[in-house]
Amino acid sequence: MSDATDTLAAHAAALSPAELFLQADGIVKTIIVLLALASVVTWAIVVEKWLRLRRAARAADRWVETVQSPGGLKALADALKEEPEDPFARVHAAVIHEWSETVGNGLHRSESGRDSLKERLARVGQIASGVEFEKLQRRLQVLATVGSVGPFVGLFGTVWGIMNSFQGIAASNNTSLAVVAPGIAEALFATALGLVAAIPAVIAYNRLAGDLGVYGQRVATLLGLIEVKLSRQLEAELVGVPIDTGRAARNEAATRNAAPVAVANAALKGA
Repeated sequence: MSDATDTLAAHAAALSPAELFLQADGIVKTIIVLLALASVVTWAIVVEKWLRLRRAARAADRWVETVQSPGGLKALADALKEEPEDPFARVHAAVIHEWSETVGNGLHRSESGRDSLKERLARVGQIASGVEFEKLQRRLQVLATVGSVGPFVGLFGTVWGIMNSFQGIAASNNTSLAVVAPGIAEALFATALGLVAAIPAVIAYNRLAGDLGVYGQRVATLLGLIEVKLSRQLEAELVGVPIDTGRAARNEAATRNAAPVAVANAALKGA
């Protein structure tokens, strides 16, 4: 009984992942190493992208609340100065730079100039956000590649391992399980590694692509809110003044103008 137990333990040890790798053919070893490296790279990309997109999404929620607060654009600019590495901070800087350049050159004074400025602000926002999205999408193609190619690489290792097993059977003229099992196990081990690398890559790619789309919608919302507020400043011709301050100034100007009008109306009635 003890001898049978020792034999089973020896067979189990021979079929462990480490032993399967050591006993594998050179090509199968290469495939196993490549798939293991692909799995490590996949998880590194997944963790980095997930953390970055989560930070960016949370920051975008704060920016939406900030731009809708009483401080408006000024509060948003002050908040973005504290996080210059945020993707939207660079988008905002590009839009405000275009605004400052146009206003500094006085190109906003005519009706056509204001219309052109609105179009340029929208265009600059699209270009800047596109550049930031390209940065966020970098290395996502690696996940797609691993997810699509990994199973086939593992399958190639499986086919190669089975071919070696059949060659071993032919050479030994022995079809017992003890002869066939190691080669088949090596072949299936390569397939398993291919699936281990591919399945997380596919799941992560779909999830990260969805998160990136959600973040893109938030950035579009932020750009829309900024463009609306800047458009109001253009219409009020109070360039560079926050929206709330501009509204207060317009109310104060209306109050000042109301007194002379009232005096003139009274004089006309008296006459």
